[in-house]
Amino acid sequence: MKDDLSSRLCEAVDAAFDAQVAFLSELTAHPSTRGNEQSAQDFMARELTARGLDVDRWQIDVAEIQHLPGFSPVLGPYDDAVNVVGTRRARTQQGRSLILNGHIDVVPEGPLEMWDSPPYQPRVEDGWLYGRGGGDMKAGLASNLFALDALAACGLAPAGDVHFQSVVEEECTGNGALACLARGYTADAALIPEPFSETLVTAQLGVLWFQVHLKGLPTHVAYAGTGSNAIEAAIPLMQALHEMEHRWNAPDRRTTDYAHMDHALNLNIGKIQGGDWTSSVPAWCVFDVRMGLFPGQSIDAAKAEIEAVILDAARDNAFLRNSLPEIVYHGFHAEGYALSQDSSARAARAIDALDTAHRTATGAALERQAITATTDARFFGLYADTPALVYGPRAEAIHGFNERVELESMRRVTKATALFIADWCGVEPR
Repeated sequence: MKDDLSSRLCEAVDAAFDAQVAFLSELTAHPSTRGNEQSAQDFMARELTARGLDVDRWQIDVAEIQHLPGFSPVLGPYDDAVNVVGTRRARTQQGRSLILNGHIDVVPEGPLEMWDSPPYQPRVEDGWLYGRGGGDMKAGLASNLFALDALAACGLAPAGDVHFQSVVEEECTGNGALACLARGYTADAALIPEPFSETLVTAQLGVLWFQVHLKGLPTHVAYAGTGSNAIEAAIPLMQALHEMEHRWNAPDRRTTDYAHMDHALNLNIGKIQGGDWTSSVPAWCVFDVRMGLFPGQSIDAAKAEIEAVILDAARDNAFLRNSLPEIVYHGFHAEGYALSQDSSARAARAIDALDTAHRTATGAALERQAITATTDARFFGLYADTPALVYGPRAEAIHGFNERVELESMRRVTKATALFIADWCGVEPR
């Protein structure tokens, strides 16, 4: 890419940066937790339409995707699950195509009194924007959009087709990204600006969600010895699962990307419910579990081992052996994905283009890292033969209180993204 174009693109990002921060603030103000994304998606659709993109807004139909590789089971209806994709078709079709993917859904905010300021009233302080979802990952959606704006400000457009995706369900299934694939949105590469501090993600874990349902024997607490406490019965099952977690992290179980990590796979008891009355021995208990998987680790084999661990522990309990737990899978059935294992020329070219763009925008080499979370990159890399580059701004306290994103980092990522699009897709006059 010519130095003159690089400078012009970076200057265009700088010129529009106040507008980009305002855009991010407005988008973060939408409380787009799962099932409540529609207002944020309406906002995204308006912004894409205003920029002249062809906008496709549709409700996800589970029946259309449940047979596809990578589908994760769901418990509730999908009447409120809406994706938005804006497409800019190249006139010349001389360049490579690209997907710019980001998720609009955010995790619940938790107790409001534990935030320093309301999570959906974004505030800017000392170079950071605070608010739920500002980092994970609405700043990424903003960087994707304003990178395209920078090209437009220079009188240019990508010379290959670009699909701008704003998807739902990333935080619990990934079915939003899968629905985009099912609808026919494919490209030569995908860029996903998740908040991993301007590094390129070389590998990500798989994730499995499940519930354990226990039944007890209720009685008045005055005669507790004649009943069976379903909540207390859950404790040894949790302990057995954590012992399994320790085994899965053993050195001989780790893949190459995670060989240096002592504890890459984390098991989390994320939620527990049970009982009906304080003075009654609880008759039921349900606890929700999240477990990580290494890239290449079989989900079916993992489920078989999880079930064996739970049932073996239950059989050691005098009551549970006659009332075995039920295991229900819902949410993430996500395989791990390693970009590092993609030896294709296309992947090498995409990584090189991003490396060059990052160096130009920041003056530093592009660092790599394997992460202990999952992203929607797996859908492109595993099921669409598409190298998926995860590269986004620095954020802190994602999924926690006082989530925040560093604005100068978002600026640098936006510049790098604009430079990457110009290199990867090529450019043509608008």
